[in-house]
Amino acid sequence: MPSMTAKLLTTAIAMTFATEALATEWNVSVWGKRRAFTEHIHKLAELVEEKTDGAFTMNISYGGLSNNRENLDGISIGAFEMAQFCAGYHPDKNRAITVLELPFLGVANLEEEVAVSHAVYDHPAVAEEMAQWNAKMLMTSPMPQYNIVGTGDARDELSEFDGMRVRATGGLGRAFEAVGGVPTSVTATEAYQAMESGVVDTVAFAQHAHLSFGTINQADWWTANLNPGTVNCPVVVNIDAYEMLSDAERTALDESVDEAIAHYLTNYAELLERWDSVLAEKGVQKVEISEDELAKFREVAGKPIHDAWLEEMAAQGMPAQELYDLVMGTLEKARMSN
Repeated sequence: MPSMTAKLLTTAIAMTFATEALATEWNVSVWGKRRAFTEHIHKLAELVEEKTDGAFTMNISYGGLSNNRENLDGISIGAFEMAQFCAGYHPDKNRAITVLELPFLGVANLEEEVAVSHAVYDHPAVAEEMAQWNAKMLMTSPMPQYNIVGTGDARDELSEFDGMRVRATGGLGRAFEAVGGVPTSVTATEAYQAMESGVVDTVAFAQHAHLSFGTINQADWWTANLNPGTVNCPVVVNIDAYEMLSDAERTALDESVDEAIAHYLTNYAELLERWDSVLAEKGVQKVEISEDELAKFREVAGKPIHDAWLEEMAAQGMPAQELYDLVMGTLEKARMSN
């Protein structure tokens, strides 16, 4: 007969295998390197692991699972369980959320960006469209208004944007095109090389991306107040993987989103506080566009592009006006609550 020690050892081994079998590990596909743009994903992973006593963990991969343009495709086939993507990389695949990338929506801060993004994500049309990719919206990656860095003489008048080659995606690209710019939608990871090689004259990014992808190191100037809009980059999960979670795991994931977003906002605020010192350190001129020039930009690239989007999306059977009104109504509510 086996000894008591042997029995205990066998039981311990069996319990170990059972625990490992029950453990849930998700692969998460992002790109670039860890930065302000991905801090909420790391916080989410930390919270979920903590709340499930280590039974649910996330392996966050920077480019090891997919490239940034193919993350939604990877989610659709179950290549990984969670991913981040930006709407402007493939607007035909995520038409409903491109309303959030329209220029000059009037979003004033990151809190408002979170409010409008999550309101749109909760709309049935978004859920239906994402389901085609076996994807479920989890949370946004809120970014401030984009501004451009450039080389050579600063461009502080709208006429100087004529012929300007600019890295800008989605609605931002349309905005610059409306004033004579020539947009290109190279990915964030390709932006530095595009600027260095002269493929583009300027790059439109949020502050963290100018730092993370090195475009600030190529820059002679930065527009402090152009603020034409931003891009929308959701974090999504594979629907099958989400539904396979235990009730406790699913609750831990869902209930960690708000805390992860709060962490992101705090972290990004610290970056914004440091921004002026970053510009000074790198010798980058801070360019202020006059209100007259900004008004011209809004007139040409605001309502006309909004109207064109409404017409185009409605023609494709999307509830365009409903989505647009949801953004504007949510903004109004957010400001009233402040």
